Amino acid sequence: MAHKLTPQDPEAILNLGIVYSQLQEYAKSVEMFQQFDKEKSTPSQVFTAPASIAYAVALTATGEPAIAQKQLETALTGAPDNATLHDSLGTLLAHQQHYSEAAIEFQHALSIDPSLAVAHYHMGSVLLNQGDPASAVTEFTKANDLARENVDYLLQLGRALRANDQGDMSLVVLRHAMTISPASTDAKYELALTLQANDNPREALPLFEQVVASRPQDSSALTNLGLAFVQTGDAKGAITFYLRALTLDGHSATLRQNLGVAYLQQSDLNHAIEQFRAGLLVEPDNSHLHYDLGLALKLKDNPTEAMTEFERAEYLDPKLPDPPYTLGVLYLQLGRFADSQVELEKALALRPDNGDAWALLGNVYKDTNDPQKAVAALRRAIDLLPNQPSPHISLAAILSQQGDTEGAAAERKKAASLSRIAVSRQRANFALDSGKALLKQGQIPKAVAQLQSAVEADPNYGEAHSALADALEKQGLSADAAIERQKANKLLNNAVPADHSTAHQ
Repeated sequence: MAHKLTPQDPEAILNLGIVYSQLQEYAKSVEMFQQFDKEKSTPSQVFTAPASIAYAVALTATGEPAIAQKQLETALTGAPDNATLHDSLGTLLAHQQHYSEAAIEFQHALSIDPSLAVAHYHMGSVLLNQGDPASAVTEFTKANDLARENVDYLLQLGRALRANDQGDMSLVVLRHAMTISPASTDAKYELALTLQANDNPREALPLFEQVVASRPQDSSALTNLGLAFVQTGDAKGAITFYLRALTLDGHSATLRQNLGVAYLQQSDLNHAIEQFRAGLLVEPDNSHLHYDLGLALKLKDNPTEAMTEFERAEYLDPKLPDPPYTLGVLYLQLGRFADSQVELEKALALRPDNGDAWALLGNVYKDTNDPQKAVAALRRAIDLLPNQPSPHISLAAILSQQGDTEGAAAERKKAASLSRIAVSRQRANFALDSGKALLKQGQIPKAVAQLQSAVEADPNYGEAHSALADALEKQGLSADAAIERQKANKLLNNAVPADHSTAHQ
């Protein structure tokens, strides 16, 4: 209204330009600032710092970052000690991925005003983009201390903590962000990503579903939802979301790999191989894709091509323990004991706690007539795999050859006991799978019966107790469900963590 009443009033033009920028009506904002430049009648009528910042934002948004940078630099010649101007110039440089120059501006801003929360936030973002999450955590923590309850600052702190392998702290921060803004899709997504990274895909899954419902065209959200389905054992459910993501981002090697893994879990080897090869067309030197393709070819009884892929994966990433381990297994199956020994020793140098590799290496030493090394390797395997009967059987055979009949008998006895336990777990798994299927079909009483059978077959099976708790809850037996849930939590918390393959996010 002021501008209409006095169209040539520079003050009205300037303020209107600022407001348009704040309303994200950037074209109108640029028009006002350009008009101000023409209409100002005296040298004293200059762009204020807030106006220069608003103008730079509008110019950047309308595709003129170079002019925006010049505007801020001009403003700084007249106000070199304005921390907010330095922060705005740093932000502009960071958007152009000139991170080192941006960091200088943020440092300058903070040297002028150490309490400028937004400058700490922007500095942390630059450090995170430069791959320094530890320093980023420090900056984001300062920003949050200065401006509490700011959801954007909390989310960035959560991301940095996750990147810095501080998953538990990240969960605390992101859960707090959710309490401040429970409807925030970004908060749900970041919390879901951290839960997924912390091996808790079950809690992450419904959060990812909410994110995808809000952002159906977000291929990354669809991919991570698919991954959560895979991690919870539902590869079929994952494929649906991976295929949706593929229509949005057909050039993602990671997405192709994840889809291939889902097909692999479904024993759909042809489609798995197709996806892995499509991924390698995008990233021919991706060691994980070569390895996964090798696995699919091995399962398709094509050991020659599989070996080529494993060898390629090993060459591309010598620090990856899976290719030498799997090559060792393959060579052992083909009777190439010397080659198997070399690969298994490589794998164990990279991952010394691989009990299966020690067990196989023990058998290789046995087949190459090195009983002393075989005994040592098998005893190491037993330490790492206390519930596996096979290393005891192999050790018993060697001790028997060495004339240690008493030691051999003791190992056979242990193996027999462990085999009975393994059979009980197999029965429990069968009943568990059946119970879960019935639960999905809504046949609650039958599901409860099957899941009770699973618990009876193996009382120490935490997952069976957890599934039974879910079924009892649906049956309305809350007290019984709580008891089963308590048992499940105790067993699962005391369980030895399984070895997880890398999750592709």
